[in-house]
Amino acid sequence: MSSAAKGTKGGMATYRTQLLLGMMLVVSALTALGLYLAQRNVTADAERYLQQNFRSELTALNKLQELRRAALAQRCGELVSKPRIHAALEDNALDLLYPSARDELRDLMEGEEPSPEKAASSLHARFYRFLDSAGAVLPPPNPKDVGELSKESEARLTLQKLPDTQQIGYLLENAGGGETVDETMAVPIFSSETGELISALVVGFKPFELAGERGSIGTRTGIWVDGQLYSSSLPRDAAAEISDETTNAVTRSDHAQSNFRIRVNGEPHLLFYKRLNPGSLFPAAYEIFVYPLTDYAARLHRLRWKIGGAGGLFLLVGFVASHFISARLSVPVEKLVVDSEENRARRRRAEAALASTSEELKRSTRYSADASHQLKSPVTVLRAGIETLLAREDFKPEVYEELSGLLHQTHRLTGVIDDLLLLSRLDVGRLQIESDSVNLSQLVEEWLDDLGALPDSPEVKIEKKIPPELCVVGERRYTSLIVQNLLENARKYNRPGGRIRVAAHGHASAVVLTVGNTGDPIARPAQEHIFERFHHTSTASGHGLGLNLARELARLHGGDLKLVCSENDWTEFELRLRGSQPSANRADKLG
Repeated sequence: MSSAAKGTKGGMATYRTQLLLGMMLVVSALTALGLYLAQRNVTADAERYLQQNFRSELTALNKLQELRRAALAQRCGELVSKPRIHAALEDNALDLLYPSARDELRDLMEGEEPSPEKAASSLHARFYRFLDSAGAVLPPPNPKDVGELSKESEARLTLQKLPDTQQIGYLLENAGGGETVDETMAVPIFSSETGELISALVVGFKPFELAGERGSIGTRTGIWVDGQLYSSSLPRDAAAEISDETTNAVTRSDHAQSNFRIRVNGEPHLLFYKRLNPGSLFPAAYEIFVYPLTDYAARLHRLRWKIGGAGGLFLLVGFVASHFISARLSVPVEKLVVDSEENRARRRRAEAALASTSEELKRSTRYSADASHQLKSPVTVLRAGIETLLAREDFKPEVYEELSGLLHQTHRLTGVIDDLLLLSRLDVGRLQIESDSVNLSQLVEEWLDDLGALPDSPEVKIEKKIPPELCVVGERRYTSLIVQNLLENARKYNRPGGRIRVAAHGHASAVVLTVGNTGDPIARPAQEHIFERFHHTSTASGHGLGLNLARELARLHGGDLKLVCSENDWTEFELRLRGSQPSANRADKLG
């Protein structure tokens, strides 16, 4: 007893340790999940805040850019409508084109060069060129008057065709050992006589975006065109690195704008690019915004440390609470262990009793089957003796009547013995059926004919509504036994002048047969026990086996038998069996 108690105490100590470890693991998992979600939310909020600030400044810059472009478009539109320029183009006096344009575009080209701070916002042009009807550049006689360009840069102003609307482009040029970029605007020129497109004026300006480092968030800008990035605010090596990343991003994506993270000189940055001239005949150009994320990463790192500290404190509190909770929870478990031992002992006793009961049931089933077999022989001998006596002719009439009654009882006794034997086989699961297609309509007709031929059959009216060739799945002799029990009960417990109603309907999946009869109804308390063995009522089988046997056979066939109603001079049963398609070679047709 002491060793068992020690084993129980040792098991409880192990249980308390496991419970404590389990609770600590749960607390650790919840803390880790909480830390992960908190850090993810903080990161998402910070990222969203950064994007909002970034895009708000970009929106303000874009509005200023749109206002400047509108002013440029208006100014260039006024220039191309000058009469002297139209006269030179329409009269094909191209040698007078640039001299005439020099006087008309004097205000745009001459004057003081604006300071670098104001160059991007001014309307001072750096060069202009005219295009012929094929979109090629008309060379000026004196490039100094119209703004000097290298031959390569001037060739990049050529378009595949003359534009019928204003076009925006960007021209990257190496000049004086450095790089410059110009924003070009191509304005179409239409004939004042025919309205046909005859030329275009291309004017170059200092881009608005190249104002250096702008905004409170430290954004640096540049323009990417022809695979190269120009930025006055970025170091040359950083610009080259960003240019390669931008080229890859633009090549892989067809979006007009997007953003991604890059590392420049080992520091994290956010790069945003936007198409400057969508739909233009000039090569695609993108405005680049680069924002350093060093301060953002530092703030995010501090927030993560704060969250981690709070998580560690929560974890420590959780571990302490786990210790106290596990100690409290182990108390009822100890009682549960003791109760469990008692329950196991009771279960072992119950299993032993169940095994004994099962063995007794098997012996009872074997006894019932053996008794049925033993009773059949003397009953057969008794019936044969009574039949022999009935064959004699020297008895009084009342003796023959008594012998006929005894012969009838032997037939009933044979039926009881057969039912007992069949139920015994059902109980032990040894009754097997051979499923076939059975003509239920034919079976009902045959038994109705037999009922009418019985000498003691009361005068009853038979109503039937059964479609021909209604077939079920089962074995003919057992299906016939079910129908026999239902119809014999309907006849036996009917009243003189009553009626029997037999109806059936169904399809390939299920067939329903209802048998109803007039007569005394079954008492309501007895209706719950109508299918029990050896239960006697005024409307049940005389030996209390018929309905029980019929229902067991119906269930063996995959169906069921139930009492639908029994009241007001009417009792009705419902038989449900699996339906079957008629077979051309059925054995029941041969019988």
